[in-house]
Amino acid sequence: MPIRYIKAAPTTYVIQFQDGKVRREGPGLSFLYWAPTTTLVGVPLASADVPFVFNEVTQDFQAVTLQGQLTYRVADPKRLASLLDYSIDASGRYLSSDPEKLEERLVQVAQVRARTVVQGMALREVLGRADVVEGQVLGALSDSEAIRLLGVEVMGFSLLSVRPTPEMARALEAEAREGLQRRADEAIYARRNAAVEQERRIKESELSTELAVEEKRRQIREAQMAADIAVEEQRAALMERWTQNERQAADARAYALEKVLNPVKGVDWKTLLAANGGGSDPKLNIALAFREMAENAQKIGELNMSPELLSGLLGPSQREPSAEPPRGRGNK
Repeated sequence: MPIRYIKAAPTTYVIQFQDGKVRREGPGLSFLYWAPTTTLVGVPLASADVPFVFNEVTQDFQAVTLQGQLTYRVADPKRLASLLDYSIDASGRYLSSDPEKLEERLVQVAQVRARTVVQGMALREVLGRADVVEGQVLGALSDSEAIRLLGVEVMGFSLLSVRPTPEMARALEAEAREGLQRRADEAIYARRNAAVEQERRIKESELSTELAVEEKRRQIREAQMAADIAVEEQRAALMERWTQNERQAADARAYALEKVLNPVKGVDWKTLLAANGGGSDPKLNIALAFREMAENAQKIGELNMSPELLSGLLGPSQREPSAEPPRGRGNK
């Protein structure tokens, strides 16, 4: 049937060409057309996701695999339709394979930009900073002249995974495992050191307490010694004062005795004894008689003493002995 009807979706931009001229264009159109002389073009306006897998080499010559997806949408459908064949039949099927080439071109441009970014980074940076890679590649795609000429807008560039080679992955895992083990050991050592440090602080606190107690005890002993020294100094002052008093008293007694004895200094002791009344004691008189005889012993030849005299001198007697000196005989 030469007359046909088409009804496009709102996300499809339809262009009707007839006799080499554009008769209708716009999203979501529905109309009747003369099939023998009409060419229909349908450009999808909805955003689309294109998966990709890139195998690249990092700055340190390590292979890495980037897997993700590219999100885009057609911003200028007329420009895209002028570069690629998006003609459709009455049922909406594409009459050529050009629509598939768009995704291939986008993936190729994205791979070139991703290679530039990855080759400027080391493997560890690529593995640990995928967000940086995404941002730089997306910025490069947004500024790409090739994509702009296609009339396409890149909306997103997402990395789902970044993987090194299996050998390098095992090496990095081993290194990371060793690093984790080392950090675990350091954490254990740090905890032990903290415990030792805490114990040292406790010991220092105990020693400081003991030193403070000993300092207080020393102060108490010094205070006691100071008190004892003060008492001894007062006692020494008291003894010195007592000694001075005793010396002054002895000087006074000596002075008084000197004054008493001064008048009789040249008098014979016998005279003084007689004046003192010492002759009234018979025993004293006998003792004086013996003293006289002892002084004149060289002149005495023989001395006779009666038993009564000896018993009177040696034994107790109620009667008073004779005051006569003993009789003796001596040769002169």
